[in-house]
Amino acid sequence: MWGLCSIFLVLVCSFLLLLPTTTRIRIVTRITNVDIDARRLSLLRPSALTVEETVEGHSTDTFSVQPKIDKSGRFCSPRATRELTLMTIYGACLEGSDPVRLFEKRLNIRREPGYEFDKEMLMKYNHMSFGGPPVKTETVEEADELLKTDENESEIEAEVLSAPPKLVYSKLILRFTRKLLVAVEEKWDSHVLAINKVAPDNWKNEPAGRILELSILHLAMSEISVLGTRHQIVINEAVDLAKRFCDGAAPRIVNGCLRTFVRDLEIAKDARVNQSLFT
Repeated sequence: MWGLCSIFLVLVCSFLLLLPTTTRIRIVTRITNVDIDARRLSLLRPSALTVEETVEGHSTDTFSVQPKIDKSGRFCSPRATRELTLMTIYGACLEGSDPVRLFEKRLNIRREPGYEFDKEMLMKYNHMSFGGPPVKTETVEEADELLKTDENESEIEAEVLSAPPKLVYSKLILRFTRKLLVAVEEKWDSHVLAINKVAPDNWKNEPAGRILELSILHLAMSEISVLGTRHQIVINEAVDLAKRFCDGAAPRIVNGCLRTFVRDLEIAKDARVNQSLFT
């Protein structure tokens, strides 16, 4: 147990060194145990008040306009699926465990006595909330108000992402999440090689500090190569996830890595077709 705690603390410290100062403060003050849960993932979203760099524009595909709550009062959008899948991959990496097994463990976890989830939180949760450039204010009061708003958004995200999945996500979303995780697990080793080919050296040299970014790449590559989702949609979604949960140039790098990955897939496919014509 203590060995796992030590490993986790090292990984968290690696992440903290890569995040803006005010974001680090929120994370340090909010992490109070060593359980791997969704609370940490939501707290890694860069603050709009501190992020120095973003990618211009964001996706406007149909995912962003679909209703996010179904008749049962649960998330039902593809964006929710990808967030849940990313959260699970991230937790599995920290634990050193199987992502599918971790997901099933979360599904079957017992609720604490007296626990109640406020479904109103789902209506307040914003899948499209991104970090942004620094915000300049004229007064201290205005700055305090912006910080308060940012902290409230983080509280909502933490509450939603740490709740039992069956209370938050529709049955369809849970099934699709498991399908994605199986694809990630199936292609993990081959995609490690692909990521080594396309990722920048600083990501490969410091993998403990880039678990989220690498998890996004694994998720996107698996959805493209196994499930066959159109790569334009997957890349847009991956970039949006990087905007939400990563910092700095991560969205632009994720975009470049995945476009190179798709190009290599197409080259390999054309080579196989040409070979079959001459055999």
